[in-house]
Amino acid sequence: MYGSSTQFQSWTFRDEHELAKLRIQANGDFIEKFGRNMTEEEQAQHFLTAEEEHVMVRAYEHSLRDFCKKFRDPRDARIRMLPSVTTTAQHYFKRFYLYNSVMDYHPKEILVTCVYLACKIEEFYVTINDFVHNVRGDKEKAAEIILNNELQLTQELQFHLIIHQPFRPVEGLLIDIKTRFPQLRDPERLRPSIEEFLEKVNLTDAILLYAPGQIALAAVTTAVSRLGENLDHYVTDILFPNEQKQHLAVLIEAVRKIKKMVKNAEPPLSDSIRREIEAKLEKCRNQQNNPNSSQYRANYSEWDDEDLPIAASPFTEDMNLGVERIHSPSSY
Repeated sequence: MYGSSTQFQSWTFRDEHELAKLRIQANGDFIEKFGRNMTEEEQAQHFLTAEEEHVMVRAYEHSLRDFCKKFRDPRDARIRMLPSVTTTAQHYFKRFYLYNSVMDYHPKEILVTCVYLACKIEEFYVTINDFVHNVRGDKEKAAEIILNNELQLTQELQFHLIIHQPFRPVEGLLIDIKTRFPQLRDPERLRPSIEEFLEKVNLTDAILLYAPGQIALAAVTTAVSRLGENLDHYVTDILFPNEQKQHLAVLIEAVRKIKKMVKNAEPPLSDSIRREIEAKLEKCRNQQNNPNSSQYRANYSEWDDEDLPIAASPFTEDMNLGVERIHSPSSY
């Protein structure tokens, strides 16, 4: 399944250097388009560097995770967003900014659009009105922005919306361990550590570089190691018997690199650095994609009122939910 998927064919890359080249290219294309009349020194002062863009995307990846954790359905506060929705949204967000600059599309708007689209794809039913109930600020404006961005996001994803995730391979591994490796007592006790690992791996580029099965094995073996045990015999002799030994070295190397990426995952930005980059971003962002600008409004001035996708239901402001510091644009 995964080997024939669009995820493998179009969105699984060779290494981190290839990802870095794509991000540098997206940054350079934006600067070339909007800074062609500036000197290199003026460009450096005015625009974000590729590194600053990458730092900003990483910061919003943490915000995306937090938004999903805090998400509540206003109809029933007991309902929590599924981990599969968070993982799919993280894939969409990372993919989008491989080929687009944060100066062209602000992450705070793409973030919520990714989550809303992921809710649909992962069959986590929520209306747009209920969804924006979790967004601070102007609910109608937030709904308008999400619905206006949804098609653009889908196009930038090349309409490749199905995400293969490590959750199913994890379940397969646990069943197989219970069946064929009884030396490991009660594999169910691994679940908290596995879930923690899978949450952290979404904050790295591992999900763009490795197969879900490799990520799943990295999660399971990490959880076992934390208990002071190991699965060496299971992996080398049971999971990969003699006739499949040629694949073992590749798998072990992949698992090792995934674990290293998770261990070295970047922490959230400090508030001061984030504010500094945010301020610079506001000065250099593409105003045609800024919902607060006259240029953006001009793009939609010919729409009929019936065509404008605005949520109609009013919301109370007594629930302070959603991502910290992420509001709909009109509230900034």
